[in-house]
Amino acid sequence: MTDVARLAGVSHQTVSRVLNGHPNVREQTRLRVQAAIVELGYRPNRAARALVTGRSQVIGVVAQNTTLYGPASLLAALEQTAAEEGFAVTVGSVRNLDQVSISEAVERHLAHRVAGIVVIAPVESAGEALEHLPKDVPLVTVDGDPRRPVPLVTVDQVAGARAATQHLLDAGHRTVWHVSGPADWFDSAGRIEGWRDALRAAGAEVPPLVPGDWSAASGYRCGQMLARMPEVTAIFTANDHLALGVLRALHEHGRRVPDEISVVGFDDVPEAAYFIPPLTTVRPDFDAVARASLDLLLAQIESGAVGELRQTIAPTLISRQSVARPPA
Repeated sequence: MTDVARLAGVSHQTVSRVLNGHPNVREQTRLRVQAAIVELGYRPNRAARALVTGRSQVIGVVAQNTTLYGPASLLAALEQTAAEEGFAVTVGSVRNLDQVSISEAVERHLAHRVAGIVVIAPVESAGEALEHLPKDVPLVTVDGDPRRPVPLVTVDQVAGARAATQHLLDAGHRTVWHVSGPADWFDSAGRIEGWRDALRAAGAEVPPLVPGDWSAASGYRCGQMLARMPEVTAIFTANDHLALGVLRALHEHGRRVPDEISVVGFDDVPEAAYFIPPLTTVRPDFDAVARASLDLLLAQIESGAVGELRQTIAPTLISRQSVARPPA
């Protein structure tokens, strides 16, 4: 920092103010300091800064070791958003989201003096673990248990499922069948709730739930059963991979989509627009979830107090060619 100050012709305090985005620096001075930083290839010493400020520029994330599209996309969005705020992210992957695994992952993060922690906790087993974590650690959960008194940011699963179901009802279908996700996922529970809400509000029959497990293979097995039922004209699946399996099963049984059966998914995976037919689906805004999570966490880091406890991010229905009016 002293070298930068000497080259720019300013004090090292001015260099510090520029690095920290302080507003009381003349623009000409700021540009001169930034030019000196580039010329010298200067990088702030994060370890030294942590010793001075008492906290690091690192955020710890606890997440299950999974390749599922939603959690993986959310993690990528968190890393990008944190980088924009000048923070690095270190990920503690756990095999299971239970109390022991989460507690151990948090302790590892705390040993490295992270500034705060984000826990991606979409399953019921994670709920109790969060209540046993240290109370003085800035903490935000994502897709966690809405009943717990822990700062939470989540996609509005109920609203997304309601929109998907209503879209099928508006196309003229008398009712909508639902292939769900695993029973212990909050995402799955919210989508079931939204599906039922939309049917009941429309005075439509609520068919039996068809349980799945997020995978295309599970969707295929469920689709094999639904394809044999002539009364089925509309299916809402809890994610796009389930929809992919359903589409395959319907095709094998000669049930044309959308001429005979309409299908709507959830997640808007990058491949959804290239399914046959292109899939109507619900798109969660993972960038908005990441931004809200970081905002809540940084507010705790700066103030030391927990502010807003809940933020819910609305998803968007993406209409494509997998929905049509039911056959006469």
